[in-house]
Amino acid sequence: MNLPSASDPTSPAEGRITSLARGPLLLIGIDRPAKRNGFTPAMMRALAEAYTRLDDDPALRVGVLHAHGEHFTGGLDLPSFAPLMQRGESPVPHGMVDPLNLGDAGWRRRTKPMVVAVKGITFTLGIELMLAADIVVAADNCRFSQLEVARGIMATGGATLRMAERAGLGNALLHLLTGDEFDSAEALRLHFVQRVVPAGQELDEALRIADQIAKQAPLAVIASRLNALKAVEQGPMVAMAEFDATQQRLALSEDAAEGVAAFREKRAPVFKGR
Repeated sequence: MNLPSASDPTSPAEGRITSLARGPLLLIGIDRPAKRNGFTPAMMRALAEAYTRLDDDPALRVGVLHAHGEHFTGGLDLPSFAPLMQRGESPVPHGMVDPLNLGDAGWRRRTKPMVVAVKGITFTLGIELMLAADIVVAADNCRFSQLEVARGIMATGGATLRMAERAGLGNALLHLLTGDEFDSAEALRLHFVQRVVPAGQELDEALRIADQIAKQAPLAVIASRLNALKAVEQGPMVAMAEFDATQQRLALSEDAAEGVAAFREKRAPVFKGR
């Protein structure tokens, strides 16, 4: 799918993040193809701004993260990030949604679903961004690597947590400690991605999935996502303790009434997120 670039204040030399609303979807594009979409601090801040827009705009229901050019991202542009790392600083100001969804104090966690389309080189930060999202569609030409150990640093964007949770400790350490390169089939085997498609079809498939999510009741989608995430992070008993209160709140919503009416009238529901 060919997408028009959207205007962004980030200078071309630093790269940019494009943002395009398509109905209830927000398409968020990584745009620095001359540098394999390597992330600068300015791009990381712009990405957080796009994620924050998704959460704050009631007209938007699902985000779709993708990349311009041939590759998803080569990861961080280390020369531009090194000073921040040495000072222990983040390029994302407090109060914004953290694209890595780590739950650190001062940053917000995303509530709305995020679908990611990855292709070509998907290194370091690229893996962490997709693991921080909800559903990942990978092109069959992907090259993955979590190679921080080869640069003398550690993956601190969530890979050490989420790779082990998805694939088991041994499988996670195989890739974390060797910094090796693996393909889309291996990423699917390890549950890092949910679907593999021929190169060039990854964005269309991600959009198809996002469109299907956007047709569902928004309050129920958010509640289901957050409860599943809580079960993974805090345990099933903690998540289960919220069942009754959450279901009662949803059952009293306008969307629940619309769902019942649509069922009775044998028609597609029209949800409003209320």
